Amino acid sequence: MTTIDEAIDALRKGKPVLIFDSARREQEVDMVFYAGLIDYEKIYTLRVDAGGLICYATSHIVASHLKLRFMADILESFNEYKMLTSRVLGYGDKPAFSLWVNHVNVRTGISDHDRALTISKLHEVVSLVWNGRVDEGYAKFYEEFISPGHVPILISRGLRKRRGHTELSIALAILAGLEPSIVLAEMLDKGVSLSLAKAKRYAEEHGLIIVSGEEIVNEYASRGLKDV
Repeated sequence: MTTIDEAIDALRKGKPVLIFDSARREQEVDMVFYAGLIDYEKIYTLRVDAGGLICYATSHIVASHLKLRFMADILESFNEYKMLTSRVLGYGDKPAFSLWVNHVNVRTGISDHDRALTISKLHEVVSLVWNGRVDEGYAKFYEEFISPGHVPILISRGLRKRRGHTELSIALAILAGLEPSIVLAEMLDKGVSLSLAKAKRYAEEHGLIIVSGEEIVNEYASRGLKDV
């Protein structure tokens, strides 16, 4: 079994997968879970062992059905904010952020239980849309969520346009035959991002799979899959 096969198997089983984007990009490792199997213990793992911003990611096709826009595009519609959105960070990509949300049934939105609830309900929305029940998914989203909230939604731009952790994790979900529904957070060290060497050590100690962005991109291309 190849590393990419092991990563696919782990994602399907609800285990965390570590993704290293590229030495030519952020040079960061993200911890990734399939959102369809999320629970508060996995949110705790992301918060404590990864430490970065806990985000929910989906595909641009699903986002378009939900009429979700990139936050940068929303801000650009206001003249006073255009200067803020005219710049990009050193790796060159526009950010994947859209709305930040809470589910209506959370207490404050920030606890592990609350974020697990919000993400589980987001997964239900995405699953409905992905499986052709677009009107139901749309109604559920706009009836059950509040914005701003504590869970940022990320929208994949597709591997042909961007190869960040959002796109790589959504591609891995598609390779696994799952809905494009992912929870992820950057792995951090004291003061800096966790190095690849330390991430590999963490993976070995915890029996996890670490996969590179290049492996995901190559497997996606070899199967002739389209961006979603």
